[in-house]
Amino acid sequence: MMLAVVIPYYNISFFEQTLASLASQSDKRFVVYIGDDASPNDPSGVISDYKAVLDIHYVRFEKNMGALSLVKQWERCINLINEEQWIMILGDDDVLGNECVAEFYKHLRTVESEKYNLIRFASAYSNRSGERISEVYLHPKVERVTDSYFRHFKGDSRSSLSEHIFRRKAYEESRFTDFPLAWHSDDKAWLDFTNCGYVYTINEAVVDVRISESSISGKSDNLLLKQNARLLFIEDLVTKKLSFFNKLQKTTFLLEYGVLLKKAEKLSFKKGCYIGCQLLKTGAFIPFVKFLRRFIRAKYKSN
Repeated sequence: MMLAVVIPYYNISFFEQTLASLASQSDKRFVVYIGDDASPNDPSGVISDYKAVLDIHYVRFEKNMGALSLVKQWERCINLINEEQWIMILGDDDVLGNECVAEFYKHLRTVESEKYNLIRFASAYSNRSGERISEVYLHPKVERVTDSYFRHFKGDSRSSLSEHIFRRKAYEESRFTDFPLAWHSDDKAWLDFTNCGYVYTINEAVVDVRISESSISGKSDNLLLKQNARLLFIEDLVTKKLSFFNKLQKTTFLLEYGVLLKKAEKLSFKKGCYIGCQLLKTGAFIPFVKFLRRFIRAKYKSN
C-alpha cells in the first residue's frame, strides 16, 4: 500500500457518510487510520460496520487535543501510519468520489517521475444534507503553488485539507505550522512541502467538502481566532516567501499585511517601514504612495 487515509475524528454527525465513501472506492489500495480525539461520541459501532470492507486502524486518545491545537491532533493521527508514503488527511465529515483512489494510482507514475510532493483532486462544497452548493472547482494539471494560493486568496478558487494528498517525506521535513484553529495551516504546508514549487492536479475525481454549523469554516463564533491566524500566515508569507511570488502577488500580499496589522492594532513603525521598503523594492510605486499616506494617517490618529 502506498496511500494512508488519516481521519482525525471528533464529530459523528456525518462520519458514517465519510466511511461509506471510502468503502465505495473502486480501488481499495489504501489503509484508513482513525485517531479519536477523546470524542464524547463513540464511533466504534460505525467503524465495525466497515471493517469487513476497509483496512481500518482505530485508536482512541484519552486526552482531547483539538481544542488546544488541531495541528497537534493531525500530527498524532499521522504518527499512527505504518509504511505508507503518501498521506491524505480526510475530514470526518467530507466525502470522496468513488474514483479518487483509482485516479491517484493512475497518475502516480507521472507524479513520481516528476518528483511532485503534492497532489490535489477537484473539489466542491456540500451542505449538511450532502447536496452540492457550489460548482466543482477544477485546476490546471500542473500549477505553481504560489499561483494556486493567489487564486484562492482572490476568491477565484478554493482549497482545503481533504482534497490533497502529500508525500510523507515532505511532511516529515517541514511539518504543519500550528496556527490558531489550524486556519491557513494547510495553505502554508503546501508552500512548505513543495518549497513553493508545483502541485499536480487530478480533475477526474472530486472530493466533497462539507460546510455546516459544526465545521470550523461554517462557524461564526471564532472570527477573532481566524483573523489572528490569517495575520500570522500572511506575516510568514511576506517575511519568508515573498521572493517566490510575482510583482502583482507581492504587492497584494504586502498591502493585505498592512490591512491586517492595522485591524489588529499592531501596525508599528518598524513593520510599516518593512512594508514600504518591500513595495519600493518590488517596483510598486503607486501602491507605495497609497500605503505611505494611510500609514502616516493611521499613526497621526493614534497620537
